[in-house]
Order: sequence, then structure tokens, then C-alpha cells
Amino acid sequence: MSVVTELELGDAYCGYLTRHHYENFWVVSRLAPPALRRHLRRVYAFCRLTDDLGDEQGEWAEPRLALWRQDVERCFGGGPPPAHPALIALARTIAAYRLPPEPFFDLIDANLQDQRVACYRTWDELRDYCRLSAAPVGRMVLHLFGVATSAREALSDDVCIGLQLANFAQDVSVDRRKGRTYLLQTELEELGPAGAVRAHCERARRLLASGVLLEGSVSGRLRLQLALYRLGGEAILRAIAAAGYRTDRCRPEVPPSVKIGLLAVAGRQSFRRSGHADAEWTA
Repeated sequence: MSVVTELELGDAYCGYLTRHHYENFWVVSRLAPPALRRHLRRVYAFCRLTDDLGDEQGEWAEPRLALWRQDVERCFGGGPPPAHPALIALARTIAAYRLPPEPFFDLIDANLQDQRVACYRTWDELRDYCRLSAAPVGRMVLHLFGVATSAREALSDDVCIGLQLANFAQDVSVDRRKGRTYLLQTELEELGPAGAVRAHCERARRLLASGVLLEGSVSGRLRLQLALYRLGGEAILRAIAAAGYRTDRCRPEVPPSVKIGLLAVAGRQSFRRSGHADAEWTA
């Protein structure tokens, strides 16, 4: 009888999360180079588990996030190995790709902030939160693909924050049930629910436009994958507009047929768009 190792158990757990927790991750995993898919699953599992601890634990969220942070710290050495199976696997990826710790701890801090802050008055306040909660994911991906530069990270931050704003605008009714709103209080007071959602969508559209430059700076499968992120966000914005921006009443969905069509659109756009010279992206 074969013995399952801790690493095999950890990878099996990460694979389970990517198959059963997020309907679109299959697109990402199959577009990524085969050698990277296991590492992307490990990073995704960390992001999913961190968000679940912040969203689903109620009064226990803060202490459990604090314990989670301690276990994540072990992924970066200097003590006993992590205890959670997903982190045992993630530690291998962190070591292999020399991933920086900041994105991981920023995401934990964002979930801690969710326990203490239920709404935001100004765009500056919300943008600072998004830099903790959305931007780290893109930075992790750039590092895994070995293309992280300060210029690309800035563009990636825009795209990730734009995607998060699109999700915030889509999930107004969902977030309200959790006792939160990510619509700006100043805009709710001035413009009402539909106007505040529309303002979020306009911000998201401007930020997602940075994806065109980011895609042009890379090549191959990564360009196609990044194009799908941007196009997916734009599809959400179109669904919200079609619902009259009243996402406080219902959550608009992007139909499966549209999602499938995005792959063809991303392919065409990626094929036409030539990459910029590498020298432009070494800042």
C-alpha cells in the first residue's frame, strides 16, 4: 500500500479547491504552461482559503486569520514547516520561485480589515483597501511567470483593482447580506444606489484599460490569460449596465455562452497585438 505524502495531500487539496470553488479557474489552469499549473493551483488555494476565513468565520474570523498568518509565515522559513496541507504545498512554490512575502500578507491584512471596516466614504480609502485585497493576486501571477517589473506591476494593479470594482458593483446585494458595502458612501448619498454602481463601473472600465498595455508587454499564453482577465471584467460591466445598474436588487450574471466567446475574442486580440520591446519593461 502506497503512503500519501504531506506534499501529495497538499496538492490534492489545492486541486480540489480549484475544481470546486471557482467556476472559471479551469480556463486559467489550462491556458497556463503545464509546468506552472500546479504552482498556480497552490497560489489560488491560498487566496481562496484566506478569503474564506475572512468571509465565513463570523466572530472567529480575526483570531483564525491571526493563526493563518502565523502558519503562512512558516512558508518563508525560519521555523517549523507550516501545518496546513495547502501551505505545505505553497511553501515549495514560494521557495522555487522566490516569491516575495508582501502579497501574501497584504491579502491577509485585507481580510482582517474586512472585520473592522464595513463601508468606505471616499475613493482614496477604497483604493487603499483594493491595493491590499486585489493587487497582490496579479503580482503573484507575474512573479510565477517570471515577468515581474515595477512597470508591469503597476499595470497589473490597475487591472486587478478594476476587476475587483466590477465584482463589487456586481455583488452589491451579496455584500449587503454580509453587512458590508463597497459602494462609496459619498456617492450613495449624492447619486443613489444605481448612480453609485455606475460610478464604480466607470472607474473599473478606466482601470481595466491598463490591461491592453500589460498584455502588449508579454507574449504567449500569459498574454492570452491576461486578456481573458480584462475581457471578463468588461463582460461583467456590460451585464451590470444591462441590468440598469440596480445590482442592489439582483446580481447580474454573465451567461456561459458569453464566457466561452471571450476565449475566442482574447485569442484574436492576442494574435493581433505585438509585444513591446523588452527594454521598455525593465523598470
